[in-house]
Amino acid sequence: MMKLIYFSLAILLAGCASNSDVVPIGKDTFMVSRQAATGFSGSGTLKADAFKEANEYCLSQKKTFQVVNTNEAQPPFVFGNFPKIEIQFMCLDPNDSEITRPKLIKEPNSVIQIHK
Repeated sequence: MMKLIYFSLAILLAGCASNSDVVPIGKDTFMVSRQAATGFSGSGTLKADAFKEANEYCLSQKKTFQVVNTNEAQPPFVFGNFPKIEIQFMCLDPNDSEITRPKLIKEPNSVIQIHK
């Protein structure tokens, strides 16, 4: 009986994983995301899968993949805040001047503004 309960719970949790297709968000600019079904998995595989899908999408258009921004969920991974990655990217012609070496800079978790 307990095995059936655990199996049912595992199936339920597996169904909660979320993967977007490539979604256009502007001219030559797209977004793809991945989210784990639980907080027990790491974000490395999610990130690799998202980058792979984005790159393959650009290659299918005979274009070059260029990262614009990445955003990852931050721990603790509990209560629905599971590992998640979102990648914003461009698909550019191979000789486009906007193709540069990626400079992935982590966005701050909070911003402090001082008003005078």
